[in-house]
Amino acid sequence: MAASDPPLAAVTDEMAGLISRIAESRDREAFQALFVHYGPRVKGLLLRKGADPDVAEDLMQETMLAVWNKAALYHPARGSVATWIFTIARNLRIDRLRKESSQHFEDIDGMEIGQDSVSHLPASVAQDDQVIAREEGAYVVEALSELPPEQAQILQLAFVDDLSQREIAEQLSLPLGTVKSRMRLAYRKLKLALENRL
Repeated sequence: MAASDPPLAAVTDEMAGLISRIAESRDREAFQALFVHYGPRVKGLLLRKGADPDVAEDLMQETMLAVWNKAALYHPARGSVATWIFTIARNLRIDRLRKESSQHFEDIDGMEIGQDSVSHLPASVAQDDQVIAREEGAYVVEALSELPPEQAQILQLAFVDDLSQREIAEQLSLPLGTVKSRMRLAYRKLKLALENRL
């Protein structure tokens, strides 16, 4: 964070105050301040997630319009203003992708979880991404905990212990086909769980 940047907690409180003013009195100045702060960040997030510039601009506008219309639905206990706004943007992007393609949305491969993905960004953008990454990480952990134990075990061996499917089959004394089948089922369940959360 640059020396001139205000502390993150102060920014968080200020943004929550702006949302409150919009919800209570449709305060246009509060919305303008929120738009100036989050508009570029939302567009940047969408661009990093693979949207082309025109789509990112459209979705950013839709996101901020949703913020204006749904400000009363924001609850600080459920997360920061940043998380709430970025979740709206992400959901709008998913809806757009579903309309444009008959293929299922596959965001799990592009998830940016971890410090490496944000370390090269400006401090304010990196902070936003860190908030999102922490929440996404929590969603992944929660989704993994909901898998049947035999499927979770295979994902653990594959991605934590870095074993191949053949090595997993040998370690668990299972047919290779069973390992592949359980992994496919686990991916499908994870994907559906994450689509509903993210």
